[in-house]
Amino acid sequence: MCAHYESPHDKALLKKHFGIDLPSELARRDVWPGYKSTFIRRHPQADVGDDAVPEREALLGSFGLIPHWSKDDKIARHTYNARSETVAEKPSFRDAWRRAQHCIIPVQSFFEPDWRSGKAVPTRITLTSGEPMGLAGLWAQWRSPEGETVHSFTMLTINADEHPFMRNFHKPQDEKRSVVILPPERYDGWLQASAGESGAYLQPWLDLVAA
Repeated sequence: MCAHYESPHDKALLKKHFGIDLPSELARRDVWPGYKSTFIRRHPQADVGDDAVPEREALLGSFGLIPHWSKDDKIARHTYNARSETVAEKPSFRDAWRRAQHCIIPVQSFFEPDWRSGKAVPTRITLTSGEPMGLAGLWAQWRSPEGETVHSFTMLTINADEHPFMRNFHKPQDEKRSVVILPPERYDGWLQASAGESGAYLQPWLDLVAA
């Protein structure tokens, strides 16, 4: 599970790599569950045929999905990762999954505990290329008791027991999990995929390194 990541803040790099402009309010650089950070979704008016409307838009949201029925935002501390195997069934995620509310989470690096020494060693993980990553996620919209519209998102995860790199993390007796890193050429496909097409995008990425 990924509970801590580094959000990229280089506006030019984000524009080049993700084709987005950052929200006016910048995300924190170090992000933990419940913190506000940037996520990317398909623009709601992308199909209207107006060249002035971009394909993607970047929004600020809570790291940890807040379903529409939640009474408060504290649930975000527990919903920052969604298991791909059960996401369609879990009450917190199933509506976003059914509606294919896909998003991309821009990440420069993420952190996992390396237990190979017998103790948990927080380890920063990046792409071998050093480029930012686009992680597959789901987003939701929630109205607070005060009437405020709050966006939120979660990272999808897959089994990593056989992954040559990610299997080194978490306790020896625990199942190994990994976030889903999307190749840039699949960004738009993921944002437009239906719920039935989503599984084809949940694949492992091999070119990772401990930084």
